[in-house]
Amino acid sequence: MSNDPLLQPFQLKHLTLRNRIMITSHEPAYPEDGMPKDRYRAYHVERARAGVALTMTAGSASVSRDSPPVFNNILAWKDEVVGWMKRLADECHDHGCAVMIQLTHLGRRTRWDKADWLPVVSPGHEREAAHRSFPKKMEDWDIARIIGDYVDAAERMKAAGLDGLELQAYGHLMDQFWSPLTNDLDNDYGGSLDNRLRFTFDILRGIRDRCGPDFIVGVRYTGDECLPGGFDAGDGLAISQKLKDSGLVDFLNVVRGHIDTDAGLTDVIPVQGMRNAPHLDFAGQIRRATNFPTFHAAKIPDVPTARHAIAAGLVDMVGMTRAHMADPHLVRKIIEGREDDIRPCVGANYCLDRIYQGGMAFCLHNAATGREETMPHAIPPAPTKKRVTIVGAGPAGMEAARVAAERGHAVTVFEAASQPGGQIRLTALQERRREMMAIIAWRQAMCDRHGVTFHFNTFAEADDVLATNPNEVIIATGGLPHTEVLAEGNDLVVSAWDILGGDAKPGSNVLVYDDAGDHAALQAADLIAATGARVEIVTPDRAFSPEVMAMNLVPYMRSLQARDTTFTVTWRLQSVMRDGNRLRATLGSDYGGVTRDRIVDQVVVNHGTRPLDTLYFDLKPLSSNEGEVDYEALTTGGLQAIRKNDGAFRLFRIGDAVAARNTHAAIYDALRLVKDI
Repeated sequence: MSNDPLLQPFQLKHLTLRNRIMITSHEPAYPEDGMPKDRYRAYHVERARAGVALTMTAGSASVSRDSPPVFNNILAWKDEVVGWMKRLADECHDHGCAVMIQLTHLGRRTRWDKADWLPVVSPGHEREAAHRSFPKKMEDWDIARIIGDYVDAAERMKAAGLDGLELQAYGHLMDQFWSPLTNDLDNDYGGSLDNRLRFTFDILRGIRDRCGPDFIVGVRYTGDECLPGGFDAGDGLAISQKLKDSGLVDFLNVVRGHIDTDAGLTDVIPVQGMRNAPHLDFAGQIRRATNFPTFHAAKIPDVPTARHAIAAGLVDMVGMTRAHMADPHLVRKIIEGREDDIRPCVGANYCLDRIYQGGMAFCLHNAATGREETMPHAIPPAPTKKRVTIVGAGPAGMEAARVAAERGHAVTVFEAASQPGGQIRLTALQERRREMMAIIAWRQAMCDRHGVTFHFNTFAEADDVLATNPNEVIIATGGLPHTEVLAEGNDLVVSAWDILGGDAKPGSNVLVYDDAGDHAALQAADLIAATGARVEIVTPDRAFSPEVMAMNLVPYMRSLQARDTTFTVTWRLQSVMRDGNRLRATLGSDYGGVTRDRIVDQVVVNHGTRPLDTLYFDLKPLSSNEGEVDYEALTTGGLQAIRKNDGAFRLFRIGDAVAARNTHAAIYDALRLVKDI
């Protein structure tokens, strides 16, 4: 048996977990009609097959009709969930993986205008900032009804054959009872700490009475709200001890903080540029004080940190949830001694930010996650070996090269720059986002392992490509910033890329015009503001930086608000002209009829990119498919079979060489095309 601390089994009551790595409860928003159907099951089974000990499904599975999901959660209050959960559990069990689920009532953390338009409920009237609903203060019959709903949902999970469950108590109804900030009840469920915990223990007793003593039950909870007036670490320790002493729970799953605001949520679940494992020592304090099975997850992205968590006795089970989104085969690679092959989580948080905007969770640089039914995590060999030539070594080109090489093809890559990376290399110049380079570094390592030939410092032309005698040509040349968006003065502005790359020195009084809503404008503004300059960020959108999304926005705002920065929405930059030795920027409004002038010394424009596509169009008439893509085949997994002439090679283009999108789109373009070449 291995001496690796991570690979030691853990005995949880009667259940033997085969190692110390788990996937903590999270909702990837894959349910259909509130049910964990095929996509959902395939996602968990992929990770079970690869060796994870425990997969905790369904972050925030709803136990009550008046707890409508604000993203696509499992509806545990419906009887039909039993069959779907049984199929998931049975298949994971077949691969030796334990399965549990997280149950919750959202309380005030939802909206009244979702689903059945029922009132949001909480033990007080205070609304949650994130979801904005003013709750109904719970009556006695609400409390009794919801306790019963929890117990019914637990019984359904036992009937489905799950190994156990955990109750959610951070930001949701259960700990809304715990916190003095949200519990205004003057009955047996309000006032003292014991009274505020009564709701939780009533639920736990009900579950034990219905499901029996052997069904594993835990609580995932915050041990410290980190809020003035809320319960603190001392209260959290007391709560932890009371949970243990009750005899009603089998494990504690500890987090720290609050999630009622974007900033609070991001501190609980940190993004890139924030400290790794910030609450691990706190979880260790709880474990030492209680001497009770303790689980924890919060930005534990790498194996050494996880190994330390177990070896140092800080926790019994370590959660690597986003890490398993990046690489579902993480445990298998540890077992096989291939840790260097693990695709690293870069903390970009594209997964969580998407679900909080109503989308499915997708990993920024693993396009197969969430698409296990159609996209491979392990690339199969091709039946026929080909010569594949790729132009461009940004994320799209590097993914195309990796997949083609793993298919067994002979791959040649041309890149104009001296190193791979494209826009990601520019992004990673900012210290807070340097983790992004791992997207490229991992692919470079995989390409080197499979013998890909790179030609750097080569601005490839048609003859260079033809000289490789290719069967397949993939253009991944990306794009260049587009700043010609003004009626007058386009020659007087610089791009966000110019600022980030150092081609333009930051001014002292700068207007940053953001008409793309992505990271580039905020990164440029952050860099400029750090010099002590006055910065105004102007956007025609009614929402600020919509492509950056909520949790990724938090570090930017903390940095920019601490400096001389102004944020202006709903104004469109119309023109720029010289005004002495300064610039006059004229703003207009899509709502009509008004203009405003700004006198500044620099205008920075962020308006996305336009494709760098000259080479593509030079090669297009020489290719057998003339660049045409069969979209039906591309989206359904079929083979590209278009042939228009006797050209010697097929031609495709991917990523921003097609149109300005994002890193995930570029990587997905490459994977779904090249996996079938």
